[in-house]
Amino acid sequence: MNTEERNFATDAIREQHPRSEFREHSVPLYLTSSFVFDDAEQARAMFADEITGNIYSRYSNPNTNEFISKLCLMEGTEDGIATSSGMAAMFSSMAALLKMGDHVLACRSVFGSTHQILNTIFPRFGISYTYTDINEPETWESKIQDNTKMIFVETPSNPALDIIDLEWLGKLAAKHNLILNVDNCFATPYLQNPSKYGAHIVTHSATKFIDGQGRVIAGAILGTKELINEIKFFTRHTGPAMAPFNAWLLSKSLETLAVRMERHCENALHLAQYLETNADVISVKYPFLPSHPQYLLAKKQMKLGGGLVTFELKGGLDQGRSFLNALKMISHTPNLGDTRTIAIHPASTTHSKLTDAERALVGITPGLIRIAVGLEDVRDIIKDIEQAIVASR
Repeated sequence: MNTEERNFATDAIREQHPRSEFREHSVPLYLTSSFVFDDAEQARAMFADEITGNIYSRYSNPNTNEFISKLCLMEGTEDGIATSSGMAAMFSSMAALLKMGDHVLACRSVFGSTHQILNTIFPRFGISYTYTDINEPETWESKIQDNTKMIFVETPSNPALDIIDLEWLGKLAAKHNLILNVDNCFATPYLQNPSKYGAHIVTHSATKFIDGQGRVIAGAILGTKELINEIKFFTRHTGPAMAPFNAWLLSKSLETLAVRMERHCENALHLAQYLETNADVISVKYPFLPSHPQYLLAKKQMKLGGGLVTFELKGGLDQGRSFLNALKMISHTPNLGDTRTIAIHPASTTHSKLTDAERALVGITPGLIRIAVGLEDVRDIIKDIEQAIVASR
């Protein structure tokens, strides 16, 4: 099949590890820690990277190979690595390519644990950072330093759902010969492909929409062959490997990613439109609402608006807490991208390590509620949210 003829859903289902001698239809689990060599010469050549092949499941495994092969097709990247968690992917995608004295230009609006890597962990190793604001793109270039090595962003951002112009950012990175690293977790490869706009590295927490059912912790790093080879050396010797069982589950999950994301996005848009009409709600944010500040940009670079909605009740923090306690069907848990709708209060949980000022700068108000919209009937989702709002007054 030619590249021009490829279709996302078909690749997600039909890209598989070669069948074994047993002619299985569904790819089996390869629960093995190591692989047998045909002879001493093959062992030597594999360890010398003269020939490819599986050696040890910390390096590669047929199940992780299939998972990454699918993701590369979906993202339009040359190669990739499966990791044990989303944060292992975020850390490895940066740490493997940076050294003492390097500088990272990062969007201020990123996940709480990513903040901790930049704020706390990297400075121990002599790696510095500067934050930039999504709403001030005209200031980004002035913050690039002589030792800047990488730009790191997530779009849509967590939890503010801000959008960064990837085409503009790709050109900025190319102009200054910088590595562009994009966290594509919220959009997934179905809604957005950063590599098309010049991203060299694309990272995912596969725990979220890629799994889609809240079963596993996992991550992925995708990108150019040259950079992935550097990251593979790092991960091979530091060990954040994905388990074969998790890779097997995730590869199966990718088969339904397209249809699931269609439903997530449809439900999320309906919920956002409802919240805009509720008198108790003072603000709603969803990329495909015309009221979103970057609505036109979201429509340009995303297929649909995603599965996350944020809003704030007029009663602020106190009403927000009462709302969460009043939910009956919707789950109160820190995950997202599940079949089940989930609600969380970012200021006291996922972004609690940030100061009040830092949260304010990225749009996390004290009463902000994040809804990860699931696949239930949207009428039931709205019904539960409506009764919880009434109960929280």
